[in-house]
Amino acid sequence: MDRVLEPELMDDALQARAYAQADFSEPHNAYPQLFLTEFKSPPGQAVVLDLGCGPGDVTVRFAKTFPEYEFHAVDGAAAMLNQARIALDEDSDLARRIRLMEGILPELTLPRSSYDVILSSNLLHHLADPQALWRTVRRFGRSGTLVFVTDLFRPESRALAAGLVERYARDEPEILRRDFFNSLLAAFTPEEIRTQLAVANLQCLTVKVTSDRHVIVAGTLH
Repeated sequence: MDRVLEPELMDDALQARAYAQADFSEPHNAYPQLFLTEFKSPPGQAVVLDLGCGPGDVTVRFAKTFPEYEFHAVDGAAAMLNQARIALDEDSDLARRIRLMEGILPELTLPRSSYDVILSSNLLHHLADPQALWRTVRRFGRSGTLVFVTDLFRPESRALAAGLVERYARDEPEILRRDFFNSLLAAFTPEEIRTQLAVANLQCLTVKVTSDRHVIVAGTLH
């Protein structure tokens, strides 16, 4: 099945609110634990760049797991960042450690030239040009930077995509069911991601399928 692009930005207020209110606890809770599985001894303190933070749910879960980490969380959609601010208003410690910034990859202006950790969750499939993500990783990474990217991968057919929506989002609002289906069609296959990494000279990162719909790209930059 060929890839079908979807909009890069999710800047509709109703859409952003639906994502902020949705229950993604199963996959999102798993991400920090998978990070710890991938990196057995992560740094005790770190400044983290989170690319495509959306409403901030994954960022918050990482911040709670790693209380000594500071986060620079970037998204291109103001509506998503507004939802993230609402979430941070409820916790002063998180608000102190998570700095939200609006920006479009790869043309970002950030407070630091490099980061100890670079995260990205479910951003890659939104990008018309996937190299926008990998160039940003190269630009703001350095030797020793830990990279942890999670995303969906594209199934072999629209029928399989529809089955995944029915299995995992049956009771979700229609807007989330629609977006999940479109995201599956827009996602890359694991082999396509490996090709992207080769083009970006990021063979130090490995691609791992972790479920019937999720893939992780992780490793330490050289």
